[in-house]
Amino acid sequence: MNVIEGAVATPNARVAIAIARFNNFINDSLLSGAVDALKRIGQVSDDNITVVWVPGAYELPLAARALAESGKFDAVVALGTVIRGGTAHFEFVAGECSSGLASVAMNSEIPVAFGVLTTESIEQAIERAGTKAGNKGAEAALTALEMINVIKAIKA
Repeated sequence: MNVIEGAVATPNARVAIAIARFNNFINDSLLSGAVDALKRIGQVSDDNITVVWVPGAYELPLAARALAESGKFDAVVALGTVIRGGTAHFEFVAGECSSGLASVAMNSEIPVAFGVLTTESIEQAIERAGTKAGNKGAEAALTALEMINVIKAIKA
């Protein structure tokens, strides 16, 4: 039986992080977690990490596609936060962000990790950005690194 599992340590990986400015009081923590995980656990050097800021979560798929198509990166990590409000805006932004990033992942040759929080409240977002529920930015970064190695092993 052949089993393919990806390691997380990927010292030569070139990783792009696309991050939304909107809700940056949460996203800054996601970014810190992602960069820490890439460097400390993944052993990725500073020179191999590129951070691209976009206005909001809705713009993440376009940035992720441009990064994936550039040929400069082995993976893209998308980070953002969409917090439910009193209107249908949440569904539109969260849904389009999610489906757009999934489309980029399916149509590119590199992993696109989903690190976008979709929460009911600010408190839930804070919990997922480094307190009770861990740091989803760090989780997305580790997912990207593992998938780099899984894809390489599949193609080998």
